[in-house]
Amino acid sequence: MKIINNAYEELKWRGMVYDSMDGVEGLLASEKVTVYNGFDASGDSLHIGHLVPLLALARLQRFGHHPIALAGGGTSMIGDPSGKSVERNLLSQDVVESNMKSIKEQLSHFLDFESKINPARVFNNADWLMELNLVEFLRDIGKHFTVNYMLSKDSVKTRIDREEGISYTEFSYMLLQSYDFLHLHKNENCILQTGGSDQWGNITAGADLVRKVTGKPAYGLVYPLITKSDGTKFGKTETGSVWLKAERTSPYKFYQFWLNTDDRDVINYLKYFTFLNEEEIKELDDEFKKFPEKRSAQKRLAQEMTALVHGETALASAIQASEVLFGGSMTGLSSNAISEIFSDIPSTKINAIQFISEKKNILDILVEIGLAKSRGEGRRSLSDGGIYMNNERQSDPDRLVGISDFLDGEFIVFRKGKKNYHVLKIQS
Repeated sequence: MKIINNAYEELKWRGMVYDSMDGVEGLLASEKVTVYNGFDASGDSLHIGHLVPLLALARLQRFGHHPIALAGGGTSMIGDPSGKSVERNLLSQDVVESNMKSIKEQLSHFLDFESKINPARVFNNADWLMELNLVEFLRDIGKHFTVNYMLSKDSVKTRIDREEGISYTEFSYMLLQSYDFLHLHKNENCILQTGGSDQWGNITAGADLVRKVTGKPAYGLVYPLITKSDGTKFGKTETGSVWLKAERTSPYKFYQFWLNTDDRDVINYLKYFTFLNEEEIKELDDEFKKFPEKRSAQKRLAQEMTALVHGETALASAIQASEVLFGGSMTGLSSNAISEIFSDIPSTKINAIQFISEKKNILDILVEIGLAKSRGEGRRSLSDGGIYMNNERQSDPDRLVGISDFLDGEFIVFRKGKKNYHVLKIQS
């Protein structure tokens, strides 16, 4: 196996270098530098689209570089026009500060803030941007930018060509992000900024500003924007974005997202998103090519990502929940987990009083919920071993079902055969 000697080589073989300014490759090979990546604070959670730059920052730290995660508490109140067709709603300072607290906690899953050699740091650009004097800023910073230069950047040019145009608020975003780079360069000796490829214009503008003001070099490196082979947008599902915050996307759904990765994408995703080395990924690739039906690469991807973001306990629960549909044990599953697993399964709501006052015969229930057309058919299905309650086979037609049979006090899951499910819910 080829030995990876520096962070640039690591990012390169993983397919994560979309473009970089001259000198970056040699810089990362010869020095330990301070590098920053900005993260939007317009929501209370990062989503999986943020994982490429976030994990790249973690990889740079593992090679000895000094990472800074810059939370955009100030710039999030303006809104970056990059990749946007219309202007975003402007956020209040209170909302941004609340989002910041949540995002900081998420960053700790990836970056080492306790390292004695190169600890990660988090800054909020509101700390300096909110203190700026407008006239001084335009005089000292704005003079280094020509309107022609700003109009040439894709993030601005694409918006000007649209009917909605671009507001002066968003037009000024480039100056603010460039000032971030200058501030971090002066105060933290930061000489490298990274981000997605849609940030290339803002990043190069910042590097230019650093050089003009200080006379010292500054650099930029950008990562590819991840796409899916089927043409759909990465990180999106039918219900919306896949978030890192468990309250917004549960560990079970998070696990399922990665488990359902297209065969054409899975090896690349293992490179982009996991810390598995080249040899480990090659072994998974070889096994996947021989036995694609086992989906071993997808399973490993889902395991690695869920453990990384949510921890080993959440991973174990997600795996158990995933196995339920294949007859796995339901013991210990929460009502929330059951509700998610069987969200698309037919269900019937019943009054709890019916089961508290007296138990009901399983044959009557099978008929009521439609898994049997008659008691006679239900009796035959039970005799043939085709009826399951909470994934446990039932054979006794005289079996009484009571409140104690409800999982977490809320659900009973009936199954006929391998795939014919029906959920009995306690009505709230």
